[in-house]
Amino acid sequence: MDILLVASAFNSLSQRIYAELTDQGHRVDVVLATHGADPVRAAVREHRPELIVAPMLKTAVPEDVWREHTCLIVHPGPAGDRGPSSLDWAVAEQATHWGVTVLQAEAGMDAGDIWASEPFAVAAVGKSDLYRNEASDAAAKAVLEAVRRYADGSHKPRPQTADSVHVVWRDFFRQERRRIDWERDTTDTVVRKLRGADSQPGIRDEVLGREMFLHGGHPEDELRGRPGELLATRNGAVCRATRDGAVWIPELRPRKNSGDPAPFRRPAASVLASLVDDGENGEHSEHGGLGLPESRVPLELPPGRRTWSDIRYRQSGTTGFLTFSFPGGAMSTDQCRRLLAAYEYALTRPTSVLVLGAARDFFSNGIHLNVIEAAADPAEESWTNLNAMDDLVEAVLRTTDRLVVAALAGNAAAGGAMLALAADEVWSRTGTVLNPHYRRMGLYGSEFWTYSLPRRVGADTARRLTTEALPVSAATAGHLGLADRLVPAAPGDFAAEVEHLADALAADPDLPRRIAVKAAARRSDEEVRPLAEYRRDELARMHAIFFDPEAPYHALRSAFVRKTPAGSVRPLAPAGGDPR
Repeated sequence: MDILLVASAFNSLSQRIYAELTDQGHRVDVVLATHGADPVRAAVREHRPELIVAPMLKTAVPEDVWREHTCLIVHPGPAGDRGPSSLDWAVAEQATHWGVTVLQAEAGMDAGDIWASEPFAVAAVGKSDLYRNEASDAAAKAVLEAVRRYADGSHKPRPQTADSVHVVWRDFFRQERRRIDWERDTTDTVVRKLRGADSQPGIRDEVLGREMFLHGGHPEDELRGRPGELLATRNGAVCRATRDGAVWIPELRPRKNSGDPAPFRRPAASVLASLVDDGENGEHSEHGGLGLPESRVPLELPPGRRTWSDIRYRQSGTTGFLTFSFPGGAMSTDQCRRLLAAYEYALTRPTSVLVLGAARDFFSNGIHLNVIEAAADPAEESWTNLNAMDDLVEAVLRTTDRLVVAALAGNAAAGGAMLALAADEVWSRTGTVLNPHYRRMGLYGSEFWTYSLPRRVGADTARRLTTEALPVSAATAGHLGLADRLVPAAPGDFAAEVEHLADALAADPDLPRRIAVKAAARRSDEEVRPLAEYRRDELARMHAIFFDPEAPYHALRSAFVRKTPAGSVRPLAPAGGDPR
C-alpha cells in the first residue's frame, strides 16, 4: 500500500516503523508535523496515501485529514488508556505490564476504534530505554498487525465503547508530581523519579542555587552525605546524597531563562563547572571546576557493587565483554578516549573473543553533538571529538589477535554504526535500527566508513545507503551484510543470549584458523591501501566542513540540539542522536 507516516519527529520508533513497513513491501513517505497542520495537508494531497500512520505525534491530526482518510495513531498505553503521559504513569506507578494500542484518529484524544493492541512487560529501566525497546517491540508488532488488517478489508476495529475496554484517563504528568524531596525520598524513590523523566522532560530542581533539570539516575551504594548534597563526580556525572544513600545523575539541562547559552542536556559536571567558574574551564571539561572529589571505580567492578559507571569490563573464560552505555548513544571526546583506554586494557587480557556493546539500548550514535554545540569553539570540538572517535575505530580495525564482536542491543547511527562495522562480526537484536550514513547532518563522514562499509556491502550499496540516508531495519541489515547474526531476543534477554553465543564462538575449534585468516586479510588490505590513507582523506573532507562557518552542518547541529527549526536545511532524520 501507499502509506504516509505523520510524526512530530523522525525518532527511534518512527524510523523503526518506516523501516519495517518498507520491508513488508509498502511504499512509505514521511511528513514531519513540526510546522502546524499545513505540511500534513500538503503531503496528503501530494501522496494521496491509502493509509496514514502516526507512530509518534505530539499534536492532533487535522480534522479534515482524519475525516477523509483512515489515520492510525500509535498510543503507548494499553487498550482504553488515554492521555499524553502514558509511559510516565507506567514508570511512576511501577506497573509490571503495559501495552501499545493502535487506534483510529477521531475528535476525542485516544478515543478512536482499536485496530490492534500489544502488551509488554515493563522493565526496571528509564522511560526512554523502555520506549525504544519493550514499547517499540510492541508498537512494531501492533502496527504491522493493524496495517495487515486494514489491507485485508474485512476487519472491524473494536470501539472503545465495548464492555471489554476499560477506559482510564491519565492527566499530563506535571513537574509537581516529579518533584524530588531530598530530605524524605529514599534512594529507590529518587531513582524511579529520575528514570521516569530521563530523556524528556527531566526533573526540575535547584543545584548550586540555579534552577535546572535533572536527567537520568542510578543508585550508589557507598557514598553518603547530607540529603541533597553534591558528593563527587565520575566521568562527567555527579553524585548527590539522598535520605538513605546517594544517586548518580549523568546529565543536567539549565532552564532556558537561566542565562546559560546552552540550555540543553549535557554532562552534569560540565554544566555545573560552567556555573562555578563562568566557563573558564570551557565546555570541553566534563569533570573539573566543582571542587568535588573524582570517585573512581575499576573497570572490573567487584561482585555486588551497586554503583554507576558508563564503561565496564568482565571476563568469562576466554571471552571478554567490554560494555559501554552513554546517554542518547552520543560519545564525547572524553567518552571516546576513556573507551579506547578500556579497549586497550581489554586487549591485554587472555581472551580469544572480545564483545563490545551495551547490555541493552543504544550501541552508539557517534560524536556528541550536545557537547560540541556547548563548546567555546564548536568547530574545534567537532574536530577533536571526531579524531577521538577515529582513534577508537582504528584500534578495533587493527586488532588481529582475537575476534571482535559488536553486539547491538539497540540502535546505531553515523560513526556509531561504523564503530560496529569495524568489528569482525555484528550481532544485532532483531528490533534494532541502523542509520549507516551522515548526510542528514550535513557531513561527509569519517570513522573509516569508506573502508568498512564497501567491504561489507559493496561499493554500489554503500553509495546508496549513504546517499539515500534512510533507516535500515535489523532484517535488512542482515540481508545487506551489515549484520552477521540476528538475535531474536527480548531486550532484557539479549545480553544473556549474546554471552551464550560468544562462549560458543570462543569454544569453536576453528577459531584459531579464523583469527589467522583475519590477520592475513588485514595485512593484505593494508598493502592495497593503508588505513592511514582512508583516515587522511575522510578527515580532509570533514575538516573543510567543520571549519566552514557557512557549512549546513552548523545550522543542522544547532537545530537538532536545541530542537528548533533549521529552515531549508532541516534534516528528515538527524544521524547524531535520538530525540527520545
